[in-house]
Amino acid sequence: MGTPEFAVPSLRILIQHQYPIVAVATAPDKPRGRGRQLSPTPVKDVALLHQLPVLQPESLKDPGFAEQIRSLHPELIVVVAFRILPREVFTIPPLGSFNLHASLLPKYRGAAPVNWAIINGEKETGITTFFLQERVDTGSLLLQERIPIHDDDDAETIHDTLAPMGAELVLRTVQLIEQGKARPIIQVESLASPARKILKEDCVLHWDTPAYSIRNRIRGLSPSPGAFTLHHGKVLKIFRSRVLDEKASIDPGTVRVLPNALHVAAADFILAIDELQQEAKRRMTIEEFLRGYRISSGEKFT
Repeated sequence: MGTPEFAVPSLRILIQHQYPIVAVATAPDKPRGRGRQLSPTPVKDVALLHQLPVLQPESLKDPGFAEQIRSLHPELIVVVAFRILPREVFTIPPLGSFNLHASLLPKYRGAAPVNWAIINGEKETGITTFFLQERVDTGSLLLQERIPIHDDDDAETIHDTLAPMGAELVLRTVQLIEQGKARPIIQVESLASPARKILKEDCVLHWDTPAYSIRNRIRGLSPSPGAFTLHHGKVLKIFRSRVLDEKASIDPGTVRVLPNALHVAAADFILAIDELQQEAKRRMTIEEFLRGYRISSGEKFT
């Protein structure tokens, strides 16, 4: 069970190792692009390529969905970036149901673990498999792998590192369960932290906060949904920046324009903007941006 690109390597690795997949569950097709034509999910694309039956329930709480799963007699359910399964579904397989989560549980339980780990300035993150329980991301831990978060990482680079790592962890977890060697460990509740869904207000940059906090927010939201600021009421999304070794001596949000650079004052240091995007335009380097955008030193981002 999975939907986005993140779940594709996990499906592929189980296919490659010839596990008998009785069905793949994914989200319904959605209209995409300018023509708003219905498009399948990345997971559905792979399932159809390998001629696997595909289930696309509108509601996971529909009794008909649980009945569909029951009729397949699955031994195990593997969940990667799907929706919250009701108890009536995840308790069907005799070997249980497990989920792959992109954090070091119990830290960062929720919908956006990669984003919040970077926004909060964490120096490491990872991937976890765990048995499903009714409360989201609270089940007993199976396996974990850690990776460092480097200074130049953003949500995209961490996502692209964790997806194939997660597939390997899924395979190892299936093998352990299959062999009867899984040794689940109960999560320590006192170590838990949330990673709720990213909201629009989380993407707003506040220049009266420390420069490194601003940069972490930019990294944690890059490339999507994108951190943004306003200039004359228009949205500027910022994707890459650097903190300069220069104390800010001007008001937070005040800009300084150089021939090939754009600097912004934070609460403590100066931030250099390297990549950004104005409304209805493509993402561009600061050099490209300054060639076609009117902005002067002393103006303010809000």
